[in-house]
Amino acid sequence: MPHLKTWNKLPAGIRQHLMDRMRGRSISIADLNKLRIWVESHPLVPEGEWYKDFGSFKICGEGSYPKTFLLAAQPARGKSV
Repeated sequence: MPHLKTWNKLPAGIRQHLMDRMRGRSISIADLNKLRIWVESHPLVPEGEWYKDFGSFKICGEGSYPKTFLLAAQPARGKSV
């Protein structure tokens, strides 16, 4: 299982998409702090599709790359991490 890529190792297009989704989903600073703590733990993620549920939002990815944010009520695909 790969480790989640950190922000500075993401391609520019993925970083921009994630920033757009953070704004569009109105993710709070407190929620982003939860995300930061999780990312700094260098979590292992599955090779395929996965998601992490933070209660008020979800982050979804594939392999070592985070791909998007979902609202709490939106269904996610893949394996829960």
